Amino acid sequence: MNWRIIAIPATLIPIFVIAIQFDIKFEDVLAIGIIPFVLAVIAMMIKLGLQGIKFAYISHKYLGKFDSFWKLCGVRIGSEFIKFTTPMFVGAEFVVIYYLHKKGVAPSKSTWIAIMDIVTEVFAGGLLSIMAGIIALMHGAYVIGALILGISITITSLWMVLFFLSSRRTFQVPKILVSLTKRFGKEKGAKYIDQTNSWMEEVCTMSRKNLRTTESKKVFTISFLFSLASWLFYGISFMVIAMGTGYIVGIFDSIMAVMGANAIANLPITVGGSGLAEFGIIAYLNNLDPFNLVIPEGTVAWDAVIGWRIATYYVPIAVTWLLLVKLALSKIPKAEKS
Repeated sequence: MNWRIIAIPATLIPIFVIAIQFDIKFEDVLAIGIIPFVLAVIAMMIKLGLQGIKFAYISHKYLGKFDSFWKLCGVRIGSEFIKFTTPMFVGAEFVVIYYLHKKGVAPSKSTWIAIMDIVTEVFAGGLLSIMAGIIALMHGAYVIGALILGISITITSLWMVLFFLSSRRTFQVPKILVSLTKRFGKEKGAKYIDQTNSWMEEVCTMSRKNLRTTESKKVFTISFLFSLASWLFYGISFMVIAMGTGYIVGIFDSIMAVMGANAIANLPITVGGSGLAEFGIIAYLNNLDPFNLVIPEGTVAWDAVIGWRIATYYVPIAVTWLLLVKLALSKIPKAEKS
């Protein structure tokens, strides 16, 4: 946790570079206005809230009412802090698995719930990002469009293929990793390999048991719709920020720009996609060459993008950190464990 907190100031470096390069002053960002800024924060909080509700819904469907619905929501929202402070936005799933394990849930069940949660999120976000990439290509933004499509198709396909294949075959640790682990880890390495293979087998068994049932198909569909709605609110957040600068962005264009930027921010280059998300929105809306980010007059400017980033990244970081520490990482009394 300590290194993640330390990493947060590092995410400001790309913003400072942008501000210096394009002469963006602090007052330019403040000129957006308090109302658009607050509305963008609210849109982002709704996005996170829907993710939390989805996780609580999935948990209760597979485990019953073993824990407070709203506490589960808070745990899931808090887990986003890990994604915000990790390249490629990964890690939230480990927090929810850890929390469910503390509540006495079997590793295979907690992993299955985490997988259902993340797959529906990736699927919904991936479809919107693919749509954004296609639209970019149709408007002649070939470099940006190809980049968005390449990333979103790869990530979405990987998750979906692994998810559905898990109901047909049992995955095990690749032989090359088994060999290396046993060579360097000796007995402990062999023990960890056996434990991992056993865990993966249990997860695949859960997948075969649940994935093809009518109830699981219903859970998947409803969870997908929750994810879709959460991404739409994330997309709307930029529209209200842009209005504060006097530049009108339609709801659809805002959603496509944000989802295109989100795809680019998945590149494992910076923590939390810092700099990449900002670049993605500007390049998408202005149809720019990625190597020439001089913005034409009368179009969305960098001050709106920086304001949007503060509202949808730095404010939520504080909220998610508080929930993570208060709920997900707190000690659970034995009496509460199921």
